[in-house]
Amino acid sequence: MEAESPTQTSKTAAISNAADILVICFYFLAVIGTGLWSMRRINRGTVGGYFLAGRKMVWWPIGASLFASNIGSGHFVGLAGTGAANGLAVAGFEWNAIFFVLLLGWFFVPVYLSAEVITMPQYLKKRFGGQRIRLYLSILSLFMYIFTKISVDMFSGAVFIQQALGWNIYLAVIVLLIITTIYTATGNLGSWGRDKL
Repeated sequence: MEAESPTQTSKTAAISNAADILVICFYFLAVIGTGLWSMRRINRGTVGGYFLAGRKMVWWPIGASLFASNIGSGHFVGLAGTGAANGLAVAGFEWNAIFFVLLLGWFFVPVYLSAEVITMPQYLKKRFGGQRIRLYLSILSLFMYIFTKISVDMFSGAVFIQQALGWNIYLAVIVLLIITTIYTATGNLGSWGRDKL
């Protein structure tokens, strides 16, 4: 008798337990609900209101959201798979990031606070003048984020949904995009900070 290949078993394995599916659905509804609740609660009429939650948050949820925003489906699917295949060395980047993010925050946050800016493009415009550098950094950041972070997170999240629920991978990507768009459009740092805690 032949053993089934990993590709055959992975396509048939899906979560069939109603409690597990209920927990996953509850999570997505809670994320969307947090975004909608935060939209009504915090002033989003200004850039500071959206990105800084109206400057009404204390330091610890902001710090927690900074670290939590670096964790995504790419870590749970991609780094876990790479670690299983190649060993623990893949986690070195994440362990080093703890110290370097703190170090960079220690040096650069006072500079940004004294400059009274909210975003990095604003700081570059204030520091060097002109609109071109601000526009260049904004466009470069969007493209780099789309091609290096968002695409990986969407794919790894879709792989998880495909394996867990047995959905088509394209349908999983579309569902993730819709949920992410709703959460991002309705929420802000306030929802991000509350959601990650």
